[in-house]
Amino acid sequence: MDDPVSQIEHRTAAPLFRRLPGTLAIGGIRVLGCHGLLPEELQRTQPFEVGLELELDLAAVSATDRLTDTVDYAAVVEAAKAVVEGPPVHLLETLSVRIATAVLDAAPRASAVRAEVRKLRPPVPADLAWAGVAVHLSRGDMGRRAFLSFGSNQGDRLGQMRAALESLGGRLVAVSPVYETEPQGGPPAQPPYLNLVAELHTMDSARDLLNRAAQLEAAAGRARSERWGPRTLDVDVLWVDGETVDEPDLQVPHPRMWDRRFVTVPLADLAPRLVAEHHAEHAEGEVRLMGSVWPDARLERRAARCGGQGTCA
Repeated sequence: MDDPVSQIEHRTAAPLFRRLPGTLAIGGIRVLGCHGLLPEELQRTQPFEVGLELELDLAAVSATDRLTDTVDYAAVVEAAKAVVEGPPVHLLETLSVRIATAVLDAAPRASAVRAEVRKLRPPVPADLAWAGVAVHLSRGDMGRRAFLSFGSNQGDRLGQMRAALESLGGRLVAVSPVYETEPQGGPPAQPPYLNLVAELHTMDSARDLLNRAAQLEAAAGRARSERWGPRTLDVDVLWVDGETVDEPDLQVPHPRMWDRRFVTVPLADLAPRLVAEHHAEHAEGEVRLMGSVWPDARLERRAARCGGQGTCA
């Protein structure tokens, strides 16, 4: 018997409308996550509910009836779930912005999204069914997506990276878990590095980001005494959406990023499709999952990528 789906005729006629604004609504996405201000909220999962409204032009899909001309809501749901199930945050405001950002990344045909996230039965001294935050985010509000890598193997490694991240302010969208790795190259007997990758949405150019990276390194007291030597803080510009640079002191995308597991593993936590596109599974080195850069958050996911043991080799 023929597949009924194969019997559907997909028209290829030109759209009947020059523009047809529409909304794709998705409600009641129930997910468990660890988010909140109280220590116990960061230690145990709680129920969250997400609702989404994506704005898009329906002119093309109204003529073709093809999924490729609209938004794949299954991909959108997975993007929202990954944020809620991911690294903890304190506030629903932060969580809602991260959900909206991830949804727009997963739905290139959407021009904007309204994302609402509710914490069900929040721990307050009242009979409260839920508390929530909604945010409206358009592509024009986002700036460009960029990724920076952070590493440290001198002094207070975690504290130096944390201070640098905090100074980025509202441009910071997401931070990967922290991984420990042995130094690659440079003088012998160096202590191990802590590494992570941060995602920014910014109007800055790659050159602007390089200058900002140098400021962060200087603030951490980095001394450039020898090539690939130990350092209090190392910040590299990995990738900036829509920008390619090939200059003596700046290459973007970073020319060695796909060869280094201490880059590809944390980057895959934030942008798995970007890493998959570059077939980076043969990157060199071994990384050990350490947890979150934030002192009051516990990481419970991501170890599966490292064989369930917290080590990727």
